[in-house]
Formats: sequence, structure tokens, C-alpha cells
Amino acid sequence: MYDLTHDGRRDGHRSPRLRSLYLIPGGVALLAGLDAGLLLLGLPTPVRTDRLPEVHGMLMVLAFVGTLVALERSVALGRRWGYAAPAGLGLGGIALLTPLPAWSGGWLMVLGTACLVAVYVPLWRRAPAAAVLVQAGGAVLATGATVLWVGGVPVHALLPWLAGFLVLTIAGERLELARVGNLDPGTETAVMLIAGAAALATVASLLWPAVGYRLLGATYLSLTVWLVRHDVARRTIRSTGLPRFMAACLLAGYAWLALAGAYWLIGGRADGAATYDLVVHSVFLGFVVSMIMAHAPVILPAVLRRPLPYRPVMYLPAVLLHASLLLRVVVGDVGGVRWAWQAGGVLNIVALLLFVLLAAWSVLAAGRLPVRRLAGGGLP
Repeated sequence: MYDLTHDGRRDGHRSPRLRSLYLIPGGVALLAGLDAGLLLLGLPTPVRTDRLPEVHGMLMVLAFVGTLVALERSVALGRRWGYAAPAGLGLGGIALLTPLPAWSGGWLMVLGTACLVAVYVPLWRRAPAAAVLVQAGGAVLATGATVLWVGGVPVHALLPWLAGFLVLTIAGERLELARVGNLDPGTETAVMLIAGAAALATVASLLWPAVGYRLLGATYLSLTVWLVRHDVARRTIRSTGLPRFMAACLLAGYAWLALAGAYWLIGGRADGAATYDLVVHSVFLGFVVSMIMAHAPVILPAVLRRPLPYRPVMYLPAVLLHASLLLRVVVGDVGGVRWAWQAGGVLNIVALLLFVLLAAWSVLAAGRLPVRRLAGGGLP
């Protein structure tokens, strides 16, 4: 894991309150993205604008999750300039919600993702490891996605790029943890080769979709197999408390990533509305949000220096997320039942909001961490 024990002499953002400001645009993007989700489900929403459905993907993936990723990386780096990454992504999301031209928010996101790529350069110098390269590859895909989007490529065609950003980021973090257990160097090389193949497949998905999507599916399945085989979650699922909760979220997330990979391998590009919905939400809800739930109790304390204690009630939004996603995908998308698709989508939103509220309540109830050295800046 990246070291957060730097002395902070070059970091002008050591104050937890100042760091927390970067979460505000991400939170706004989350709420706007969920509102757009209701619009896409054909349901009543608090806010209705023509632009919201068009920017739903960019808000959720880059302005929300991307801001969280970039903030954690910036804290790990400990340099002022690194915070341009979460700032660019967060402000880009805010710009997309204003009457400003969409390209203005897009270029701010280009700035944010490019700065995120730059953050990995000193992180690599500090700890030259395969895990850093895999995560940096994800940041490169994010930059490519923003540039292509500003250039007019629709979001649905950029799905592999946006998915690759988060999948490689998370895979790199899990690789970093696996290295703690004296991972064989050849195994690390295998992950780098899979990540490289995923990046090539992402480019091919635009140029040769018939080949690119199937190759992407094969790489995601290979990556899932590696993660399940080497992740400590296989052991900690038999533990108790936080380790078991994290392991349950991790393993459930891997199952959804495998589903998306299997579809791409067998079916190629998802051209239908139902199949596209299945793949998109398997990756971004089933996999990514499950990873967020798993790691929030460790990441937020490292970034904000405030504890987020594990509480058994955290299982409630996690179980609701996966149960509602099954309803949406299996009964709604595969079975063609519209009410199940809509109900599943609404419950997806409820699960995510419930987790955010529980996390905020837990942080406020726990108080503030004592001032001490925080070990480990990556995902645990």
C-alpha cells in the first residue's frame, strides 16, 4: 500500500477539513447522477433537465468515483499539485450541471484525469511496482475516455474505457495487498500482461468492436480468476467483523465482474437496451460500488483522519445492493419484466444512498482520530 506517513511539509492540504472539501463536488455529482438514473428508468425525479441523462455516466464514473480515487491518490502523494486531479474531476462534474457548454466540464475532467496520470509518476519512483503500473494504466484509460468524449464520442461507446479505469485501479490495489503475502514475481507479471491486454482490447473496442469486446471479456474473466485465487478475501470471509464484511463485498463484486466479462466474451458488444443495462450495472454497481462499500471503513479514515467504525448494519445496504441488482438484471433485463427493471433500479439507488448515510452517521458518531501516523494509503 502507498505510504501516507510522509511528513507533509510539501502538502498544503493536511487539514482533514480542507481535504473534505474535495468530496463536496463528488457528492453533488452522485446526487445528480442518481437523479439522472431515475430519469433513465422513466420515473419521476426531483430535478428534470435534458442534459442529465446524457451526462449520467460521466457524473457517476468520473465526477463521483473518479474524484474519490484521485483524492486518495493525492493524499498518498502528499504534494499540493496532486490535488488538481480531484479538483478537476469534481469541478468538471459541477460544470456539467450548469448551463455552460458540456465541453467546459469535459475539459476540466481531461485536466483532472491527466493530473491523475501525473500523480502516478512520483508514486512509481517512490515504489516501483507492478501494482503502480496497473493503476496508472487505468488513469490513462480515464484520460482517453475524457478526451474522446470531448471530441464527440458517445458515452455508450466509451464504456470499455470508463470500466477499464476503475477495474484496473481496483485490480492494482488488490495486487498491492497480495504482494504483502510474498506473491510470486511471475504472478505479478501475469497481472501486468492481463492489464496490458485489457488496455489493448479497450482501444480495439472502438476500432474493431467485434474483436475488441470479446478480447475485453476474456481479459476481465482472466483478471477475475486471478483476483479470486490470490485475494485474501478467500481467507477473511471465514473471519468476523470488518474483515468478513469486506471479504463478502469483494467476492460478490468479483462475481459481477465475471458476469460482465462472460457476456462480452460470448456476446460481444451489448447493442440492445437490456444487454447494455446488464453489462453497465454489473460493472459499475455490482463490482465498483461493492468495492467502495468494502473499502470505505479504511480509506475514509486514511484520507480524512476520522474513523469510520465497522457496524453490522453496513450489511443492510450491501445486501440490498446485490439483491436489487439481481432483480434488475435477471428479472428485468433478461426476463424483460419492466416493473422489475424499474424496481431494481430504484432499490439500487436506495442501497447506495443508505450506505452513504450510514457512513456519514458512523463518522460523526465516532468523532475524530487521534493525531498519529497512518500506515497504508491504498485499498486494504
